[in-house]
Amino acid sequence: MESAHHQQDQQAPAHAAAQYDVAAIMGGLYGDGFIACKGAFSREWVQQLGEDIGTLFRHALTQPGGALGRGPNRYYVEIHPERLRGFVDIITHPWVVAVCRAILGPDYRIVEAGFDVPGPGALHQPWHRDFPSPDATLQGRRLNSLAFNITTVDVTEDMGPFEIAPGTQWDTLEGGDPMFPARELWPRYEALAQRKLAKMGDISARSALTIHRGTANQSDKSRPVFVLGVDAPDARNADKHDLQLTRGYYDSLPEEVRRHITCRVVDTLDPIVQEHTIDGLLQGVTPGGRMGGGMGG
Repeated sequence: MESAHHQQDQQAPAHAAAQYDVAAIMGGLYGDGFIACKGAFSREWVQQLGEDIGTLFRHALTQPGGALGRGPNRYYVEIHPERLRGFVDIITHPWVVAVCRAILGPDYRIVEAGFDVPGPGALHQPWHRDFPSPDATLQGRRLNSLAFNITTVDVTEDMGPFEIAPGTQWDTLEGGDPMFPARELWPRYEALAQRKLAKMGDISARSALTIHRGTANQSDKSRPVFVLGVDAPDARNADKHDLQLTRGYYDSLPEEVRRHITCRVVDTLDPIVQEHTIDGLLQGVTPGGRMGGGMGG
């Protein structure tokens, strides 16, 4: 399963990860709720990732339940990791390892692999978090899960960039929907909003609890982005996913890699039954339902 390697040394991932500043990682994710590593991969490596995602997306669209709607012309697809030639490159990248260890501890678990495809004509999403805040965050003020994203294209303003409201991973949303802030709260998020114009080769890490949205894609291009979900030992996000590795692929991985993956080891890969439906995202927000802030609506 060799692939076009990123520029990293061949030391053990945990050792190579020591070059990154734990305080800066923790400050970013506990503060803004979003950090990034620019130029982590070569453009050639990302082009390969994009090719694999394109193949998997076309296949998913032909399968019942293979691609989940996240709004008009916006899809999410969970995948079998070994279908990506560069999967091991991602999960062993020293920055990814450093971030996981700093925030989630030495026994972090990879629980989800997939991708989002906001296509041409995708609408604004309502402001949301990806799942309700767990007690570890609401009561303990601790982050116990992370989402990593890798864009497969250079994102431009008209392609529906990802937008995040920094610091809102700590919002309790008491008395309302635990994932979707009431509309009267939207001006707060619009005032905070930062657009992320990621380039090919960048990796970001965020708390999926930080309030965010995909914006309207007014271009003629899709904006595919890879998603890696990682949990601390006490988090329960693996319950919503069905990560599978074949025995041969699993056995080919170094033990240090295997111990961080929560998965089923199977003889033959089963079709993935998508469980992480988010009903509140299915409609999108039309341009007439203005979301303020001049965000392409």
